[in-house]
Amino acid sequence: MRTKTLKKNRINVVTLGCSKNVYDSEVLMGQLKASGKDVVHEEEGNIVVINTCGFINNAKEESINTILEFMQKKEAGEVDKVFVTGCLSERYKPDLQKEIPNVDQYFGTTELPSLLKALGADYKHELIGERLTTTPKNYAYLKIAEGCDRPCSFCAIPLMRGKHKSTPIEDVVKEAEKLAAKGVKELILIAQDLTYYGLDLYKKRNLAELLEALVKVDGVEWIRLHYAFPTGFPLDVLEVMHREPKVCNYIDIPLQHISDRILKSMRRGTTQEKTTKLLQDFRKAVPNMTIRTTLIVGYPGETEEDFQTLKQWVKAMRFERLGCFTYSHEENTHAYNLVDDVPEEVKQQRANEIMELQSQISWELNQQKIGEVFKVVIDRKEGNYFVGRTEFDSPDVDNEVLINASESYLKTGEFATVKITAAEDFDLYAEVVTTV
Repeated sequence: MRTKTLKKNRINVVTLGCSKNVYDSEVLMGQLKASGKDVVHEEEGNIVVINTCGFINNAKEESINTILEFMQKKEAGEVDKVFVTGCLSERYKPDLQKEIPNVDQYFGTTELPSLLKALGADYKHELIGERLTTTPKNYAYLKIAEGCDRPCSFCAIPLMRGKHKSTPIEDVVKEAEKLAAKGVKELILIAQDLTYYGLDLYKKRNLAELLEALVKVDGVEWIRLHYAFPTGFPLDVLEVMHREPKVCNYIDIPLQHISDRILKSMRRGTTQEKTTKLLQDFRKAVPNMTIRTTLIVGYPGETEEDFQTLKQWVKAMRFERLGCFTYSHEENTHAYNLVDDVPEEVKQQRANEIMELQSQISWELNQQKIGEVFKVVIDRKEGNYFVGRTEFDSPDVDNEVLINASESYLKTGEFATVKITAAEDFDLYAEVVTTV
């Protein structure tokens, strides 16, 4: 019995997980729109497509809970059909079909044409770069490669996304031009591994050449690098970053740990000495670079000594941005053969200690910004403040700049020059100097 009247044949795409999933949902929505479908993102619709994440336990739980939530709505007559796609579906399709059989159909990460067919749409090969973006109009994610060839022991991404496959430079540039034509001013380059870009197509690491092509795109003002792998990092990228004002002096480089013993078990292909040297090279080549990293604590066999090595290193390196995760024991990964021997409460305590330390470091670095002038982009208005970011901050994960809306009028998506007047752990307060 239908309890609620919804617009017939409206497709609601629900996105869970990382920026790669956001991108995939946008491509799906672009294809659906090109076939004349009524498609929305995380609004009401009688047909639901859930783009799931299957990376770590918390993400898997969120994905399963979301599927169950929509199955209840289907049983209550509030939605007609539910389709599931993405990483969780790729990794656990047989289990999901058995445990939640009422889902209309499950699709993996490479089955976009089949998903579109199930939704009554045709896959159009010619739609390179055609997406319905779901981010604020001033920035968009730009996926330059899919999959990963790295052998990291803890990571299930190769199981879900396959081998590394770079997108040709001309296709990336064409997509960037289309985004710029829609008013996008900041491109956030994403991949499972930016460092590897081009090896499969051009037989060399070609991220620097891609950046050289992207800076020529009119309308784009910032280009940001996310998810670079430390081993084999192409140092010519730093030269482009230093020389080209459009390339943000920012890099997201997940380092995971620093104890040599843990790095070896993680199969990261590096050491504490090599990693520290790489970061020193970064700072030397681009003196005002902001480095974001992520760490894993509680990996199998991580002793208190290993943890203290990591903690002291974080204290010494003084990362501008840092996130910390507790280890998740994932089936079919190399580390799954190891004993998950660090108790959950110890994992959480270690993560808390790292983040408390980082909070202090961030506060100290932010105090140094008081009185300085920065160019910021305005992402949104929230309460009494316009919320912006500097080139040293990525959306959703980094510091934000708060500007009193009663003192200045700013437009979302526009740039402004501001002076920092006060600072907290992760927020900066500013007053407008000029608008751009």
